[in-house]
Amino acid sequence: MAVSPDTGAPSKPTFLEAAAVYLKPRVLIVLFLGFSSGLPLALSGSTLLFWAAEVGVNLKTIGLFALVGTPYTLKFLWAPIVDALDVPVLARWLGRRRAWLLLTQLLLMAAILFLGMSDPATAPGVVALGALMVAAASATQDIVVDAFRIESLDESEQAAGMASYVAAYRVGMLASSAGALYVVTGFQALGFTKSGAWSAGYAAMAVLVVVGMLTTLIATEPEKSRGAEAAHARETPLARLKRTVSGAFVDFFEHDGFALSLLVLVFVVLYKFTDALAGVMTGPFAVDLGFSRTDYANIVKGVGLIALLAGGFAGGYIARALPLAVSLLIGGILQSVANLAFSMLALRGHDLLWLTVAITVENFTSAIGTVMFVAYLSALCRNPLHTATQYALLTALAAVGRTYLSAAAGYIAAATGWAWFFVICMLAGLPSLLLLWWLHAQGHFRTLAPKKP
Repeated sequence: MAVSPDTGAPSKPTFLEAAAVYLKPRVLIVLFLGFSSGLPLALSGSTLLFWAAEVGVNLKTIGLFALVGTPYTLKFLWAPIVDALDVPVLARWLGRRRAWLLLTQLLLMAAILFLGMSDPATAPGVVALGALMVAAASATQDIVVDAFRIESLDESEQAAGMASYVAAYRVGMLASSAGALYVVTGFQALGFTKSGAWSAGYAAMAVLVVVGMLTTLIATEPEKSRGAEAAHARETPLARLKRTVSGAFVDFFEHDGFALSLLVLVFVVLYKFTDALAGVMTGPFAVDLGFSRTDYANIVKGVGLIALLAGGFAGGYIARALPLAVSLLIGGILQSVANLAFSMLALRGHDLLWLTVAITVENFTSAIGTVMFVAYLSALCRNPLHTATQYALLTALAAVGRTYLSAAAGYIAAATGWAWFFVICMLAGLPSLLLLWWLHAQGHFRTLAPKKP
């Protein structure tokens, strides 16, 4: 980095210097791990719901499928195990973090294959079990990737690593949502039955897990993790587990006090709820309006991807230029109001132009909100000794909206109709904005100001 000749302090980096950090090996490793983390989510979520809607599963049952995301909500319960215990044999070969990564990726591949061999129309219980297995393996992989990202990147690389991770995560989701729909359509064109095409499509998604496995093998174990391995040798597994659990929770609640910390956790649950409630039913909504699988996938993959990337860049700019509380406010308002585009589409009916507008607006604003939210969650993890467990707790709570609070989405849509359903989704964002104002008034954000580069 250049140094100012007058003050000796680091000067503002040039564009090339700022962009070069994204090409550093450790940041690139995090990027590919982000893809691996984003890949499974749609396979047990939106893609599975689209499959269920296509084969005639009723809306109420489709909405209940959201409950299979329970592992994303409860993953903080076993995050200390990932922190404190080492995988036998693999840990000696790869190191503690990479051993857990490879194990979860192998389990994830097997779970996706199992889910793909099931049929939502004839065996919804088996499908639910398969989706639960995918979600459990995926949630565990997320725990390890978050720990690996935080431990492997220098402070000067953390912002670039976070941006790369979020962008690649969304690309992974796109591959298993729109990409999976393309693959299923391709298999049907080759003569597969509908059921066979879906099974083959899920098998293709399982193959993509290899991206994460190769990244794990190429990567090197973080230096901080190697230091922890030495500490592990001096303690029993039970002692390590006890220290990890107690330290993470005590540290979090002591910082702001118990009452304010509880409100912080409620805010974490509610901030992305407006997105989650609408997202559960977006696929079934498109099917109900008569859009084909190909039309929907074309828009999501085309302008939808561009909107996602643009929203990520816009969110990064806003996060750097404005205080964290103001950034969260902007992101919260935008992602809530975006639901009205789907209400307009519901009123217009089968209209490809308005479907394009709605998906573009939703993806752009959702990406902005996600960047703000990830920045906030990362800022909450103040103590590096407990980062992995605390981050798992926070992201698990964030999944409550997508998993439990969104389970009634099908009932709401069936009772109100699509236009009013998306208005309700917009209103679901108001509680988090009120909480944001309250937390700001209590001075919560004063200690969370990010360091400027």
